[in-house]
Amino acid sequence: MSDLHPCLACGACCAAFRVDFAADELDENGGTVPVGLAVEVTGNTWRMRGTDHMPVRCAALTGKIGERAGCGIYEWRPNPCRELEPGSQGCDRARARHGLPPLQPPA
Repeated sequence: MSDLHPCLACGACCAAFRVDFAADELDENGGTVPVGLAVEVTGNTWRMRGTDHMPVRCAALTGKIGERAGCGIYEWRPNPCRELEPGSQGCDRARARHGLPPLQPPA
């Protein structure tokens, strides 16, 4: 069995959901998300670039979904990305959108 974190061989969530976050998460406001990878939605809400288009693909996503993928700003990613857990319902929905099986079979 591989020790590779499941997210590093997936990337489905980065190409399935719109990612909105608070403006205070931007690097120019004292946060960590690079402003160049985000677009303003309202004065207080920003969105990861590429997550508001179809097909969805976050500008920070690198690699090929389902094979070898990763977040180019993993250490600086916004809270919605941090909150999505591997094997969660959101994870499984994202994987299903890309024809990938759930990480854990339903109990």
